[in-house]
Amino acid sequence: MFSISNISLPIQHTLPEVYEYLNQHSNVILVAPPGTGKTSLVPLALLDAPWKRGKKLIMLEPRRIATRAAARQMSLLLNEEIGQKIGYRTRMDKAISANTEIEVVTQGLFLRHLLNNPLLEDVAGILFDEIHERSLDADLCLGLCRNLQQNLRPDLHLIAMSATPSLKNLQEILQCDIIESKTAYYTITTHHRKRDLTHIRELPSVMAAQITEAYREEKGNILAFLPGTGEIHKTIGLLNLPNAEILPLYGDLPATEQDKVLRPVTPQTPRRIVLATSIAETSLTVPGVRIVIDGGYRRLPQLNADTGLTRLQTQRISKAAATQRAGRAGREDAGVVYKLWTAATERSLALHDRPEILEAELSEFLLVCQTWSDIMGTNISELPFPDKPSVGVLKAAKELLTLLGCLNSKGHITDFGQKVAQFGAHPRLASMMLSAQSNEEKALAADISALLEERDPLRHEEPASVDILSRLKWMRQQPTSKNDQELWHRIRKISQDYRNRLRISATQPPALNPSLLICAGFPDRLAQRRSEIGSFRLAGGGAAHLSPQDPFAKESLLAVASVHVNKRTNICLAFPVQLQALSHLIEQRSEIEQETTLDSISGKVILRERLKFGRLTLQDRNVPASTKEAVPVLLHYIANNLSKALDWNEQSKQLQARYRLAQSDFGFSALPNLSNEALVKTCEEWLLPWMNGITNLTEVKQLNVSEMLEAYLGYIICQELNKLLPKFILLNTHKIYIDYTQSRPTISAPAKYFYGINSTPCIANGEITLQCCLLSPANRPQAITSDLHSFWNEGWKDMRKDMKGRYPKHHWPENPGSISSVIKQKS
Repeated sequence: MFSISNISLPIQHTLPEVYEYLNQHSNVILVAPPGTGKTSLVPLALLDAPWKRGKKLIMLEPRRIATRAAARQMSLLLNEEIGQKIGYRTRMDKAISANTEIEVVTQGLFLRHLLNNPLLEDVAGILFDEIHERSLDADLCLGLCRNLQQNLRPDLHLIAMSATPSLKNLQEILQCDIIESKTAYYTITTHHRKRDLTHIRELPSVMAAQITEAYREEKGNILAFLPGTGEIHKTIGLLNLPNAEILPLYGDLPATEQDKVLRPVTPQTPRRIVLATSIAETSLTVPGVRIVIDGGYRRLPQLNADTGLTRLQTQRISKAAATQRAGRAGREDAGVVYKLWTAATERSLALHDRPEILEAELSEFLLVCQTWSDIMGTNISELPFPDKPSVGVLKAAKELLTLLGCLNSKGHITDFGQKVAQFGAHPRLASMMLSAQSNEEKALAADISALLEERDPLRHEEPASVDILSRLKWMRQQPTSKNDQELWHRIRKISQDYRNRLRISATQPPALNPSLLICAGFPDRLAQRRSEIGSFRLAGGGAAHLSPQDPFAKESLLAVASVHVNKRTNICLAFPVQLQALSHLIEQRSEIEQETTLDSISGKVILRERLKFGRLTLQDRNVPASTKEAVPVLLHYIANNLSKALDWNEQSKQLQARYRLAQSDFGFSALPNLSNEALVKTCEEWLLPWMNGITNLTEVKQLNVSEMLEAYLGYIICQELNKLLPKFILLNTHKIYIDYTQSRPTISAPAKYFYGINSTPCIANGEITLQCCLLSPANRPQAITSDLHSFWNEGWKDMRKDMKGRYPKHHWPENPGSISSVIKQKS
């Protein structure tokens, strides 16, 4: 085991056990309190491990400051320059060489490396520092590395290091023992406030008062915990302490300013007061601290279920976090802790912070998982995570990634999605930058991304317009105030980093219109104005607002880059966009929703087309429907209004009656069925072939129903039907149609047409005797008979007398049956 002789830290007693355990097993969990030296000494102890075999060790840190501090401390212990045997890499800088054996890397940067080099051929082991923090990146790194170890790299060693022992889920994943290093702190005296803060706005003034009191009454350096940079700077502004070095510490602080906090303490060093966010809770040691003042709050990412956006929310810390913070006071000597809340409130604190995987928006998480699954050929559900993310949140992430073009409809990563996953930025920002075509657009996309990663530089201006161009203009001229200069340098540095990735010059002038780039990265935030000025509907659902006095309040469409969710969603950064300019984006990611309706007055089928982009309707217009679009609507209407929609003339009614008689009395097949009830159900079968080119009810009314029904029956059946039950017969060369709608088939004709016919006409091979209706010259029924011979002998006399008196000019024979005539039947 590699040893360091010039230092004595509590963890050293546990190192041999860890070393020997890893010689027999691939994984281990090491639990040791903060400040015991695990971050500095465990990697060094493994430098000569036999399983290392000339490969390097990677230690993952949650923050850039911890990454640099760990590498610097290990290099100092080896009496080497940083970047030799010990190196580090963060997004902003790096110090490595060909001789580097231990590489300290931020978790996010390692994920990017892992996707580009999934087998990690040159890596022997990975150390997960501060694994108990349960950040999203930490869970991802652990899950993917464990999956790699299980499938392709059983020789890979995984070492999880934690400051707390609550690691049951982690132990199940790694299938290993927990080695605990029990180290006692120095005595810590704890003081609670007598009353809680009435509002978090009081925190800076209460903190400043407590720092002043502790500075006067106690000895040693002070570490004060506040939730964010705003509270830190307000508190600093309220402090007036002689001979004190007051230092802020937060993640956005430049590296040179952060490193001031970590400088060794000497007898000549003035008393140091460090005001820090939760960045100082774990993973780095602030030297010389004897006094901890805990504000009791922190900012954590939390998903807003209504909008699907993650935002930092100020909330109470957990008991575990409070214990971590208090422990900072007892590392070097007996210490004192001031907790700015009551003992009663302490009892009500949650035991642990909720893992970020249960709180955050998961689009980046899902994209990494899907990329890994496609590379390794595994299912996402097989990836081992200490906690399973919400199905609903994953669904929302999948919808966003699909909208961005990173996933296809089946959920697999696209070529564009692979580029996004490997770019090393949030999918929204990566999609925006990779959508840029020209160098000018790439430069603008890099500027917007850098701006969105930091806080809004003009957020406190009154009135503050949401115009993103004013912020981009601010980026191009260095501000005068110190605070603004720090932010300006950070944003510029991030932009230059992105420009390097996009392979364009750092001095490349940007394009002028940001709207399309914003839409490429934030398509769900395309905002359409509602009736109320300043109120907009978002493509992703929900409403967003800006001041009615804002210059953009009356714009029809806004490309929204940033929102703030409080009681309602407020637009923070945006730019107007023209619908015509969105044609390419709309073509890729929108859909046309069509609805056909029948105008009851005109009888025309109208097609209503809505251009839908998410929840927005960008266009809504009525156009005449094509035949393809109109026919289903017309068929539906006809089926529900059969008798009214079609022209049911006498010929079609007779065909129905004839075929019904053929089916009931002469054994014709039950199918097809020409009854109205059956025709409604089979409307598409018999009517659809005749609908070509038809788009309205007027054209439907012109269809020949009997022709359609005969076609439905078919030629052979129609021939058989006409032969058995003809449409008409000949009476003395006159064509007389048979009425099959009566109780029995009936022919109606003037009496003179029947002269010379002494027997009743028959059909159906003589099986049906026709009922005869004799008409007057005015075509009014005068007699109905089913026995013509008997009628001539018995009933004709009375009819003849009546007719002769009324129509004397007509011929009324005494014995009409004796007149010679031939009855012919015709099919």
